[in-house]
Amino acid sequence: MEKIEVGEIFTISDENNEEAQVEVLAILEIEGTEYAAVSFLEDLQEETDDDIDIFFLKVDEEGDLDAIQSDEEFDKVARAFEELMDQEEIED
Repeated sequence: MEKIEVGEIFTISDENNEEAQVEVLAILEIEGTEYAAVSFLEDLQEETDDDIDIFFLKVDEEGDLDAIQSDEEFDKVARAFEELMDQEEIED
């Protein structure tokens, strides 16, 4: 199984089969499942002070990024990443 690394860049397709590149910003394991926080490469390269959209994807058994299916799962992942980001800000 491939391990996804922070800083890796993936091409993903949305519902309309539009392709976009995303960069992995953080990886977190919750209850035995890995999740990746990603953002569009385009947004990251613009270097504006606008808030960058971060979204979460599940890492499946093959090491591919996959959409999170349920709102409950999404909320759980979003909370866990928020806690992680808060901890990192404290450490800086």
